[in-house]
Amino acid sequence: VQVVESGGGLVQAGGSLRLSCAVSGTTFSMFDMGWFRQAPGKEREFVGRISWSGILYADSVKGRFSISRDNPSSTVYLQMNSLKPEDTAVYYCAAGINNEYGYWGQGTQVTVSS
Repeated sequence: VQVVESGGGLVQAGGSLRLSCAVSGTTFSMFDMGWFRQAPGKEREFVGRISWSGILYADSVKGRFSISRDNPSSTVYLQMNSLKPEDTAVYYCAAGINNEYGYWGQGTQVTVSS
């Protein structure tokens, strides 16, 4: 199973970015897909997930970020709006079952300037 994120970059505060995560080597539709992030000097934190039971967001991104998935293309997206400097982090995509994430991407850097 391969998990590959893309779409990171540098954006000004208040701007938007869309991250993509492509999964290959498995039946994508069976997986729960999660987004996580890790800022410098901090532990990795949960951002959100999409599964058969629905979509869940961390309080810190609720109302600003949205997750969607396209099963035919085996891709999950993280649309990030109203970005803040504190959203700066490496963003990771992960695939799992019952919220146990066994497959991780390499991460993509998101930097939000003030």
